[in-house]
Amino acid sequence: MLTFKNVSLKIGKSNVLSELDFSVKPGEIVAVLGASGAGKSSLFSLLIGEKKPSSGEILLDEISLGDLSFTSVQQYRRQIGIIFQDFRLLPQKTVFENIAFALEICGKANQVRNRVPELLKLVGLENKQDRFPRELSGGERQRVSIARSLAHNPKMLIADEATGNLDPKNSREISELLLYLNQKTNLTLLFATHDPVMVQKLNPRVIRLEAGRIRFDKQTCALSEAFADLL
Repeated sequence: MLTFKNVSLKIGKSNVLSELDFSVKPGEIVAVLGASGAGKSSLFSLLIGEKKPSSGEILLDEISLGDLSFTSVQQYRRQIGIIFQDFRLLPQKTVFENIAFALEICGKANQVRNRVPELLKLVGLENKQDRFPRELSGGERQRVSIARSLAHNPKMLIADEATGNLDPKNSREISELLLYLNQKTNLTLLFATHDPVMVQKLNPRVIRLEAGRIRFDKQTCALSEAFADLL
């Protein structure tokens, strides 16, 4: 269970986030929507431990993120998977090596032989393991990124504009993969997007941010309402 308890974030003299109160249940799919500057990136920065709340508390399974030491933050991040719009793959490493690297840097090289083929199969890239990122399509690169994010069996996957660099076809396929992972493993999904295709496919609960506050939080939400004034 992820819980935000009256969380605010102030940067300099600016109130970036104000009094956020919400919880995300295990296995839930939640979209965080809002215009540029609404606070989505700041919310995600809090979630991955890059920033700490100015007030309030963020809990993941009763662990308070604001109380974590630097070392504990690194351990916490292994409990969450993170994917980005720009993939962030290592260009000099193959698909296999990119995924393996997530295990190797945490002292789990002994798991590479078994775990990486499992992940490649899970995202449908078994026949691309020896390719380099430059040899892949955008959709394939994002699949590698997803596989890498799952290396440590995270409880939650955080996706920041995961389909932002993809065409509609690849956007649908990545959304379908995320839905499959949610259904197969009960993986909690929390994502920010400007992509109606992703929201349509995943049918998430929608938290709409506006000027750092929650404008609404709805379990079911029509696309027209979810993206009102955004498209």
